[in-house]
Amino acid sequence: MQAETPALEFVNFREDTLHQASRYLSFVFLMAALTVSAAPKAAAAQEVVVTQGDHTRYYDRNHRDYHEWNDREDRSYRVYLGERHRDYREFRLTTRRQQSDYWNWRHSHPDHN
Repeated sequence: MQAETPALEFVNFREDTLHQASRYLSFVFLMAALTVSAAPKAAAAQEVVVTQGDHTRYYDRNHRDYHEWNDREDRSYRVYLGERHRDYREFRLTTRRQQSDYWNWRHSHPDHN
C-alpha cells in the first residue's frame, strides 16, 4: 500500500473538519429553533380563564386562587399603578412578573365592603 500524498491527506482532513462543523451548526440551529418555539409559552402571562359574560378570571399562582377581573378589580389596579407612579396599561398585556407583583399587592390590600 502506498502512503497518501500530503495534498490528499489535507483534503481528507478538510472534509472531516467540514463534516464536524456542519454537524455542530446543525445542532446549534436545531437548539435555536426549539428555544424559539418554546419562548412564547414561557413568556405567556398568568393563566386566564374566561367566565360568563364579559369578565375574565386570572389564576394567581403564588396564592393559588382566582381573581375575577371586573370594575372593582380594575379600580384597585389603577390605585396600585397610581401608588407606583406608573402609566395605565391593560392588565392582560403586562408580564407574568408584573401580574404577580399586582396580586401580591392585592392580597395585602383587600376590598372592605
